[in-house]
Amino acid sequence: MVPVLLAASLLAGCSAFKSEDKTANMSPNRLYAEARDELGGGSYDKAIPLLEKLEGRAAGTPLAQQAQLERAYAYYKSGDQAQAQATLDRFIKLHPSSPALDYALYLKGIVNFNDNLGVFSFLAKQDLSERDQKAAKESFESFRDLSTRFPDSRYTPDAKARMTYIVNSLAQYEVHVAGYYYSRGAYVAAINRAQSALSDYRDVPALEEALFILVRSYDALGMTQLRDDTRRVLATSYPQSRYLTGNNRGDKAWWRFW
Repeated sequence: MVPVLLAASLLAGCSAFKSEDKTANMSPNRLYAEARDELGGGSYDKAIPLLEKLEGRAAGTPLAQQAQLERAYAYYKSGDQAQAQATLDRFIKLHPSSPALDYALYLKGIVNFNDNLGVFSFLAKQDLSERDQKAAKESFESFRDLSTRFPDSRYTPDAKARMTYIVNSLAQYEVHVAGYYYSRGAYVAAINRAQSALSDYRDVPALEEALFILVRSYDALGMTQLRDDTRRVLATSYPQSRYLTGNNRGDKAWWRFW
């Protein structure tokens, strides 16, 4: 009986030892320094619990706000976009007058920013994903909110550049979809997606190709009047277009991918 009790006592002791909080006696500043060291070393999984503790211990102070923002960043860097966005949404809601609000909006845009935007899924002939478009649009909204509310923020120039990239990429995404449908003989669907690009976007490079897809789709359907009208629009809008001269074949245009 004694050995059993002794073993139980040892296990209880081990359990107590394992649950010991090594940060219990750390000051908030020391705790923050530890978290920063983990972030700097790329150990985001270790930084997150330290920042959570810091947020609680320094509640109501600027340091707690900083901890919340850095925790969102750690989630983002560790690949947990959902937690990163939830943390930022909470920060934006709780601290609408924070001097770091511009950074929160910028980071929220970065979390949703995807520099592929689904384009490579086309090249790999994978199923098309609408999720990439949704994330890109949410990213755009965050960057637009930042640039509207904080035009002089140091993050605004980069946000505007990313907004331009997103718009161009989303338009190109529509054109890729139109080309995908055309290559499979779904000419009506190709026309609809090309027209969507033309109606939803302005002054983006992809519109030249959208018009060309329309020309080819109308031609395939025998709709000669619409084909010729669209070709005239293409010629007027892009008089030097390679699609008009037939010199596009060496540029790996969209139909070459399929």
